[in-house]
Amino acid sequence: MPYERTGYAPWSLTREAGVQSATVDGTLQIPQYGQPVISIGFVDEKGNWQGRKSSDEVFIGITKAESIANGGNTLAPDTNTFPSIDMSGFTDLYFAIRPSNGGNFACNAVMGPDTVSFGNLSPVNAGTDLKGAVRQTDFNNLLVDGADSMTVDVWNIFYIQNILGGQKNLQFKITNNSGGASDIEFGFMRLV
Repeated sequence: MPYERTGYAPWSLTREAGVQSATVDGTLQIPQYGQPVISIGFVDEKGNWQGRKSSDEVFIGITKAESIANGGNTLAPDTNTFPSIDMSGFTDLYFAIRPSNGGNFACNAVMGPDTVSFGNLSPVNAGTDLKGAVRQTDFNNLLVDGADSMTVDVWNIFYIQNILGGQKNLQFKITNNSGGASDIEFGFMRLV
């Protein structure tokens, strides 16, 4: 039950006559019940609506690079819809690789294409290893993986927690070290 208190305006004749009023009661009325709340966003300091992110439900940005030579590399994702991965509002990431030739593949997190700005900065230093200070004081490569053995013609799925969260223009440089040419398919799924 709502409880409202009224008071006299400071310029009113009643206040001028010396009658005091308190617009705020000395006790607070606190509801004694639980009520579920769903938060779907907020208004930022500039007055703009900011909706809450939700995790991707499926892998997206499916990219296929064909006949990558042994020792060669490709950048992924690389589609019109997803030229890079925008991790704004996301913390964790799954990515998956499906090679047509089994063997070792290396994966590095790199700056995305210079056609995509980072915030309002463009061009960026595309294809370079992403650097950051995560739990240390020196800048280090955020994700450089020398070699992972991948099974042929199945999706090999990897999980990355926190270190790429918030990255705005992200790609993966995938190097084929399998001993022969390989098609490389790639997809990703972001998590909040």
